[in-house]
Amino acid sequence: MTTTGEDHATARGGPWWWTRWRSAVLDAVLAVASAAECGAEGVRFARDAGVPAAVGVVFGVLAGSALIVRRKWPIAVVLVSIAITPAQMGYLMGIVGLYTLAASELPRRIIGSLAGMSFLGMLIVMFVRVRQDMQRGTWELGDWFVPFASITTAVGMTAPPVLLGLYVGARRRLMESLRERADSLERELQLLAERAEERAEWARGEERTRIAREMHDVVAHRVSLMVVHAAALQAVARKDPEKAVKNAALVGDMGRQALTELREMLGVLRSGDGAGARERAAVPLVAVGVAAAAAASRAVDQEGAAEGPCLSDVDELLGQSAAAGMVVDLSVEGETRSYAAEIEQTAYRVVQEALTNVHKHAAGAKTHVRLAHRVSEIAMQVENEPPPELASASAARLPSGGNGLVGMRERVLALGGVFVSGPTDAGGFRVSAVIPAA
Repeated sequence: MTTTGEDHATARGGPWWWTRWRSAVLDAVLAVASAAECGAEGVRFARDAGVPAAVGVVFGVLAGSALIVRRKWPIAVVLVSIAITPAQMGYLMGIVGLYTLAASELPRRIIGSLAGMSFLGMLIVMFVRVRQDMQRGTWELGDWFVPFASITTAVGMTAPPVLLGLYVGARRRLMESLRERADSLERELQLLAERAEERAEWARGEERTRIAREMHDVVAHRVSLMVVHAAALQAVARKDPEKAVKNAALVGDMGRQALTELREMLGVLRSGDGAGARERAAVPLVAVGVAAAAAASRAVDQEGAAEGPCLSDVDELLGQSAAAGMVVDLSVEGETRSYAAEIEQTAYRVVQEALTNVHKHAAGAKTHVRLAHRVSEIAMQVENEPPPELASASAARLPSGGNGLVGMRERVLALGGVFVSGPTDAGGFRVSAVIPAA
């Protein structure tokens, strides 16, 4: 982050009231020059006033040295220059003092009042001096020259420093305003970058959750069926070789399907990781939010473009469960129609996970699957009866991570639906979900 504004001024501070050493040196040089000028003019002032020359020189040096405080007290410097104008000294101090006064942050009425007083004092002094010179015969010109010379000199000694000071002050204020805006913009960009990082971290967390849910849905059902078929294969291997061969073929099919779905999912995750990782290393922090949004859009497009399960695959799903020994029946209410891909995939996953839970926790139990196509929603319900004791005792032991119901609930709630699950009065278990069709 660059250093601007007050931090910049503090880093380069000078002595006392000066913000920089260069300014202090410049004011010291101007004060010395003004003191020399006023000291030289003090000799003539002492001669005209009838006092010793040393007094006039000391008075001039002290008065001219007041220019050293022009940045701290510009009003005092201008007042001193006005006060010594009748002594015909302090011209450099008057010019520099008016410039500093006009460039300061003082109100315009004060600047105008002091500039008017300086102009009036210079006008009167020059009028008297030129008139005296003409009476002495120094200049042989008409009477018009006295007011002309007085006004011209007064304007020339007053107007240029005031106008230049007003311009420099306005430019300085403009630069300070731009610097403040730059500081404010820099702080806003830093804040936006921090928020973008937070959003990107949140997006990564959401994506990890979604990937975990997809992996669970893909692996749990297939592997559960494989374990069930393997247990059946072990039981009938010696008694019924033909059925054992059939179960072995089913296990192979389930494994290939699981591998195919995993390969497709990993392919989507790996796409763009090579060049994309190198590009992300060079992306500015401020662009994280935009990049995250673009990545999310691409992920949605890829997910929509990929072929996923739909409601028409429910019959095949039930057939796989039936082949594993589950007694399952399907009832459909309403007119069958197509829905958005995300809705159909969610409905399919709910039925799939519910059947997986039956295989895990209620092997051999009769299961009823109901689908209801309504006007503005689709409802599904998977309910199993209590498992027979014999089947429960001989069932294959399948591990459970407790993520199935959580994943189903997240999927349904993400689409604005309602999800309810729990045991039935008869001792079974019921999973119900309603998803808006729009």
